[in-house]
Amino acid sequence: MSDRRKFLQRLSTVPVAGAFLTKPEAVQAAPKTRDYFSELGVRTFINAAGTYTTLTASLMPPEVVGAYDYASKHFVSLLELHDKVGERIATLLGAEAAMVTSGAAGAMTCATAACITGADKKAIQQIPDLTGLKSEVIVQKTHRYGYDHAVRSCGVKLIEIETAEELERAANERTAMMLFFNANEPLGKIKAPEFVALGKKLKVPTFNDAAADVPPVENLTRYVKMGFDLVTFSGGKGIRGPQSAGLLFGRKDLIQAARMNTSPNSDSISRGQKVNKEELLSMMVALETYLAKDHKAEWKEWERRVKLIGDSVAGVKSVQTEQWIPEIANAVPHLKIHWDQAQIKLTPQEVMKQLREGKPSIEVSPATDKDNLIIAVWMLQPGEAEVVARRVQAVLKSA
Repeated sequence: MSDRRKFLQRLSTVPVAGAFLTKPEAVQAAPKTRDYFSELGVRTFINAAGTYTTLTASLMPPEVVGAYDYASKHFVSLLELHDKVGERIATLLGAEAAMVTSGAAGAMTCATAACITGADKKAIQQIPDLTGLKSEVIVQKTHRYGYDHAVRSCGVKLIEIETAEELERAANERTAMMLFFNANEPLGKIKAPEFVALGKKLKVPTFNDAAADVPPVENLTRYVKMGFDLVTFSGGKGIRGPQSAGLLFGRKDLIQAARMNTSPNSDSISRGQKVNKEELLSMMVALETYLAKDHKAEWKEWERRVKLIGDSVAGVKSVQTEQWIPEIANAVPHLKIHWDQAQIKLTPQEVMKQLREGKPSIEVSPATDKDNLIIAVWMLQPGEAEVVARRVQAVLKSA
């Protein structure tokens, strides 16, 4: 090969001079951020309602989003990650063992299955056919609720009772579990400590569904300390993890059995309630972040928002406001707004509709009734309380 040809070949591999001078962003423009919801025609809104599943509950803080993104870029053993995340969560909550589930409802199915089958692999494959297995769950009549289908899906029959005496008579060799719905404690005759004591006496595992019951943060450890064998919390409400995740924790043998009854074990009742590596890691980080935050400062900020919105309508004729805190579930400051509907000719539901249909759209609490407009402030983002205040004032004044 001639020297000239060799020179030309070498020259072809050298970048042209202009390439050295071109700015990197000019070579490849940064991708444009897509407004996916706008493309799909899906409405976004200011959340003055609270952590309702149908309204997509809470927003994950940056630390949680970062953990989710981190996990999405790596392959790991799912079983090993389940183990390690469970150990970390159990340590944080002072429990014997813990696991991340597909929401609190997923925890209910796993927990029920665990109480039926234990570690018996044959029984795990058999349910929801409960022939020869424990097949009943005891529940207070006032604790029946819209989520107990997650328990019934295991094939059990719910045995309703009202008093401690009835509970003791109902317990027998078929009893797999005793179910307690934490938010309905005020409605039942058997309170949580007595319910736990009866479970210990009868040697029946007790399960507490406390899905929406943080804050206060102390609730995360209160019920295992009280003696419940299993406890669940939603991951995507007050803890602000992924909405599709939840926590189940308590007795080590029952958590191990619950793990056997769910993904990635293929022949199990909860195989379809899969939890991926992103949810596992980000749920752990959500719990760490939640436990570390300044809860007193956060509470003061919620009270500030309630006062701000309340003050904005204080001068509107006949309007009265008060701060309201639910007794158990979603036990955070809310604003109740009441007015004389003879003077302001709108019902609370009509105000709710106007807020929803305005711009920006605002969702208020579904607890709004015929007499009171109820606004939850704890899911508002910075600056949104001011927007809600202006809009509510404008709607009431216009009427």
